[in-house]
Amino acid sequence: MKILFCTAPGYGLTLPLIPLVWAARAGGHEVLLATTSEMTDVCARAGLPVVDVFPRRDVWGDLMSVVRGETDPETELPEEYRLASKSGNPFGMFTATMTEGTIEAGRAFGADFVVYTSDHSAGMLAASALGVPSLEVGNRVSWSARDAEWLAEHNVFGEDELDDLMRAKLGIGDTRPAVVARIDPRAPSMGGLTADEPDARDGVPWWPMRFVPFNGGTAVPDWALRRGDRPRVAVTLGTVVPALSGTTNLTVVVEALGGMDVDVVLAAGTADLTTLGTLPANVRSVGFLPLSAFLPTCDAIVHHGGSGTTAAPLFYGVPQLVLPAFADNPMSAQRVADRGVGLSQDPATAEVDGVRAMVRRLLDEDSFRAAAAEVAAEMATQPSPSSVLERALKSASRTP
Repeated sequence: MKILFCTAPGYGLTLPLIPLVWAARAGGHEVLLATTSEMTDVCARAGLPVVDVFPRRDVWGDLMSVVRGETDPETELPEEYRLASKSGNPFGMFTATMTEGTIEAGRAFGADFVVYTSDHSAGMLAASALGVPSLEVGNRVSWSARDAEWLAEHNVFGEDELDDLMRAKLGIGDTRPAVVARIDPRAPSMGGLTADEPDARDGVPWWPMRFVPFNGGTAVPDWALRRGDRPRVAVTLGTVVPALSGTTNLTVVVEALGGMDVDVVLAAGTADLTTLGTLPANVRSVGFLPLSAFLPTCDAIVHHGGSGTTAAPLFYGVPQLVLPAFADNPMSAQRVADRGVGLSQDPATAEVDGVRAMVRRLLDEDSFRAAAAEVAAEMATQPSPSSVLERALKSASRTP
């Protein structure tokens, strides 16, 4: 079977889907991943066939520029971006630029089945236009499209005026995708499913699926394979926070951890760290090193609350301190605190002594490690991506 996977062009939006794409390839299916911008190269390096559905511009870079207030989409960007301004959804830029190319790629590929993420309307519209069965996959542990009340309150996703415009522009009409199931990848005690449940909106079944972290491939350094003599604490702000807000939030964290008897792994990607000055002797700056390469030997992690960054320590049973930035980061932080797998602190009010005390609690109090281990055990019993995919394809074969 030929399966088209559709994702928006951000690390946290695309990487959670990669294990499912691998499962399809391992099952003997032909796959094609439709995305754009930096994710085209990132996914190619993950060993996947990828098509850039909007090669004319760097859509992700344009979005960051608009969010930072550096670019006015109404006057400085092409028509596709002006269409996006009609939507209150910041991801409308992806819908406006990527939908047509995704449909064209699916037709050229001869897709028999479409897999798209819940936050990617271009994938949903492509599935509608192609008229083949589809699978909608949640790519967050912070929220799911099952959280109807929260989604409505925050005006997150769901079809809007822009989707209607794209349907009219591309001749899709009112056709809706033939969705065989929707996937919630969260552990049950973190808001996920214990068993199948019907969607109250349309009766499409929701299925649980194990979240398998993928943060990129790398040559794993020797030190990352072994625990050291002191507790090891990971620190990261992901990819979006440094691009929008810089590394200001790291100043307090680095000073706090620099005064503790711990080893710190600072994974800040390509962010400019000059504002931090000379790093403490116990801080190892590793640039972009995938979390899965060193998190298994960490005792705690301090991060911004990105969904993928929150999910990885859950998978490995590592307690976490979340300093939520924006978007759904506060929701991730709240889920972490409510489940007892970590602590949360508003970065605007974070102080050195407070951060140090919270990290000390994560390292010294057994309750956090126990709760994190419980969630990791829950995740391990959920259906694997490969079993979920094969189940979806069997359901698709029965779809009229």
